[in-house]
Amino acid sequence: MSNRTAVLLPSPAGAIATQLESVSPSDANPDAAPYLYLLRDRELGALKRLFEAVAKSRERLISRWHELYVQYCGASRSLAEPEFHQIFGAELDGTIHALLAEDMVGFTAVVRNSGETLRSRETPFSELVVSMHLFEEIALEAFPAVPPLMLHTYQALDKLAHCKIIVLADAYFRAHNPFAHSSVAHIESKPEVAATESRANFKGIVGSSPAMNRLYRKIEAAARTRGTVLIIGESGTGKELVARALHECSPNPEAPFVPLNCAALPRDLTESELFGYRRGAFSGAREGYLGLFRAADGGTLFLDDITEMSLELQAKLLRAIQERSVRPVGYTIEIPVDVKIVASTNQDPHHALEAGRLRADLYYRLQANVLRVPSVRERAGDVAPLASHFLNLFNSKMERRMIGIGKDAIAAMSAYSWPGNVREIANVIESAFTFGRGPAIEATDLPSSVQTAIDARGESNTSSVPTYAEVERELIARALATSDGNRSEAAKLLEISRKKLYDKIAKYRLE
Repeated sequence: MSNRTAVLLPSPAGAIATQLESVSPSDANPDAAPYLYLLRDRELGALKRLFEAVAKSRERLISRWHELYVQYCGASRSLAEPEFHQIFGAELDGTIHALLAEDMVGFTAVVRNSGETLRSRETPFSELVVSMHLFEEIALEAFPAVPPLMLHTYQALDKLAHCKIIVLADAYFRAHNPFAHSSVAHIESKPEVAATESRANFKGIVGSSPAMNRLYRKIEAAARTRGTVLIIGESGTGKELVARALHECSPNPEAPFVPLNCAALPRDLTESELFGYRRGAFSGAREGYLGLFRAADGGTLFLDDITEMSLELQAKLLRAIQERSVRPVGYTIEIPVDVKIVASTNQDPHHALEAGRLRADLYYRLQANVLRVPSVRERAGDVAPLASHFLNLFNSKMERRMIGIGKDAIAAMSAYSWPGNVREIANVIESAFTFGRGPAIEATDLPSSVQTAIDARGESNTSSVPTYAEVERELIARALATSDGNRSEAAKLLEISRKKLYDKIAKYRLE
């Protein structure tokens, strides 16, 4: 790097301009951002002791950095703790190594990669800027009090931070257009891209396992149309979050999103709640009511637990979907509506059909776009990020504060089967947060059923030969995961009938 001086000058238009004393544009290395030539060799030398101190205190500083990030960004932050450590930890390692070697090309590459990664995670730019300024604060904490930092060292650090944010901004906004206009079809046509894609927080849904990344791509694809969608998943898996993500990924996310839990309303009130009514249409109707269909006009109507709706009302719902119009109670005319219908159920649709809880014609209408939300058993790698997410959530909501979750607690939670899925994880973390007395959640703060899970798993692992039932359950679970929940495909893979597969699913509680 040349020992030439440079200064920053703001242009009248507000852009950043560089004024180099003796460096022409052709002298600059095209692989490094030109802004980094604003740093002189002696300024990098002044920062060397600081870089070495940061490298020695890496683990403590990353934890402190995340702590300040949570404090300043609150519940609206986009990065879960494991993802924060992964992204910023890699950036810290790469930049320190490059700066100690005075490799500004390498430094630029690391910073640009970080900016592109944060953009792909949909991290708000304001959050990125805050994170960079917080790093300056924790970096100074790493430096010993003796000998003290000199003024020129502070100035050099400030200049480096200023240049770094310019490089980050450039990479972040260059990545904006390809990200915003990327096509799901294009991604799916390139399996090697789709296989490596991982998003730890998608529209409020936490998880980066392969099963969740497949779900995210299907959400994006289904959101592009106004067609109906059926979401299938066990209780507590987050079906409403998936419905909201569908709405937020739609071309008009500002339109209304209206949810209705069909199981929470008396059946005789569901029709008037859905379609509305005219004033005086029945006893007690002193005022007219718009109804949820018309309230969601232009947006999304989410019908949770669709199988709890009466068959008669399911027939009226099917007509409303097909005709794109509703007839409120007391009206003699149809009123047109433009609503995307998203329904959900925690039951196997085929079992619901056989039991007479779901009309076949409505199911065939809904099954054009089916999204299956995986259970926690199918995404065990997401348990730790989910637990961290809920801990951060309770930290931001309540007055007391816990710094993290102990390794033994994480091991116990990872071994547990979570029959209540994500909702159960939230409840367990809230209980441990409320009644735990230490600075972090430990295994002893968890319910006994979760604490003993790791012991039970350890005992089963000591057996030299697994039982036939264990092997069969594992094979069925793998077939379902491979076929992305498609029962017919899974039955073909296993070379058994669909009826036999349904019986095995029920036997091993794999629904």
